[in-house]
Amino acid sequence: MSHVHAVVWLDHRDARVVDFSVDETHAVTVHHAGGHRQVHHRAGATGSGHTNDDRHFFDEVVTALGDAREVLVTGPGTAKIAFSDHVTKHHAALAKRIVGVETLDHPSEGELLAHARKVFKRIDAMLGDR
Repeated sequence: MSHVHAVVWLDHRDARVVDFSVDETHAVTVHHAGGHRQVHHRAGATGSGHTNDDRHFFDEVVTALGDAREVLVTGPGTAKIAFSDHVTKHHAALAKRIVGVETLDHPSEGELLAHARKVFKRIDAMLGDR
């Protein structure tokens, strides 16, 4: 079944995708293939000390989002921005369906769904005024 809305919460290790309609919810977790990665920057070392973004991981998240008509991207750090940039560069059709990118710490699945419902309710109300 095609769901109207989807929310993705991600960091550089995991992504939770929840797609939903008025009366149905479906959740998927996508794990980074490399498992837990903790990167530390050493003083005097060259480079930024930041991890490289994993295209394969981001592509798996795109697949998990399916054909949801509206997508909200959330997360605690920079992965949400890197994911959004990846989608813009490599998945133009999905990029057009992203309605927002927001900072959200580490919510439970219920908290994530409640937040997404509130955001989409506001978006739907604004679009209804046109």
